[in-house]
Amino acid sequence: MLRILGAFVAGLFLFNAVPHLVRGITGRKHMTPFGRESSALVNVLWAWVNLIIGGLLAAAACPGDRPSLVWYAAFGLGGLLISIYLAVFWSNPEARLPWHKD
Repeated sequence: MLRILGAFVAGLFLFNAVPHLVRGITGRKHMTPFGRESSALVNVLWAWVNLIIGGLLAAAACPGDRPSLVWYAAFGLGGLLISIYLAVFWSNPEARLPWHKD
C-alpha cells in the first residue's frame, strides 16, 4: 500500500514541476510558494525541487522491481488529479495561495 501511495504522491510532484519548468525556461514569471510573481529563475529552481522529490518518491516506491500496473495507475492518477486541480486553479485570474497577500 505504501508503494501505491508513494507512486501517487510522486505523480503529484512530477506533474507539478511541468508548469514551473516551462514558465521558468521561457523566461516568464509564475506563482510559487515564494510569491505570486516569482521570477523565471525561482520557477526553474522550484521545478527542480519538485522533480527531485518526485523522482526520489518514485524510486523509493518501486525499489529494484518493475512497477506493477497498479503502480502506474496510481502514478497516473496523481498526475491527472494535480493537472485538473492546477487547470482550474490557474483559470481564476485572482488565483493565489493561502499565504500570498496582495
